[in-house]
Amino acid sequence: MTKTEQKIALVTGASRGLGSAIAELLAQRDFHIIALARTVGGLEELDDRIQAAGGHATLAPVDLTQEDALRQICRGIHDRWGKVDLLVHAAIHAPPLAPVAHIDERDLDKTLATNVRATARVIANMEPLLKAADAGQAVFFNDPAKADKFHGAYGLSKAAQLRLVRTWQNEATKTGPKVHILTPNPMATATRARFYPGEDRHMLAKPIAEAERLLADLLK
Repeated sequence: MTKTEQKIALVTGASRGLGSAIAELLAQRDFHIIALARTVGGLEELDDRIQAAGGHATLAPVDLTQEDALRQICRGIHDRWGKVDLLVHAAIHAPPLAPVAHIDERDLDKTLATNVRATARVIANMEPLLKAADAGQAVFFNDPAKADKFHGAYGLSKAAQLRLVRTWQNEATKTGPKVHILTPNPMATATRARFYPGEDRHMLAKPIAEAERLLADLLK
């Protein structure tokens, strides 16, 4: 298989939760996974699982809030493969819950940097690689919980993030890539545990099950 025939998927937030589950699923579907996350240990565990199942991954420990980091990674992708077939942007920052009047400014800055500015950076750097593929696709995630009380900083960041994505989606209708906004069911993830620490996790979906459900139509 030549480098242009190899399907390439870049997954952010790939060290845990839904991002990790999606990376594993895509590796099983013959994608080469470029896995991005800040947690090196989580990425290495993901790589072990992918290799054990016969798949292949390139690990990229990176903080998406660092301006030049993603640009360098995308340059390397361009030089090696020339394209990305599928982007899955699962990276998210979950700030502490707080009433709106008591939001910590440092928490707000970090949340906006990760959930909004980094998303804009991902779009800007990934668009040329997705357009270089035969049928590039990008996946982002909605979260209906963004309007819950005490979710002010998180909700603000998700609303802004999705406004960016929907605008890109409309702009790319004729030129590509195809942009998807998917809504996961509540899952037993570390992010959700921060928001709902006393919740019965047995009632929540498993990330791998949600990965299979959410990507079913895309992978046909």
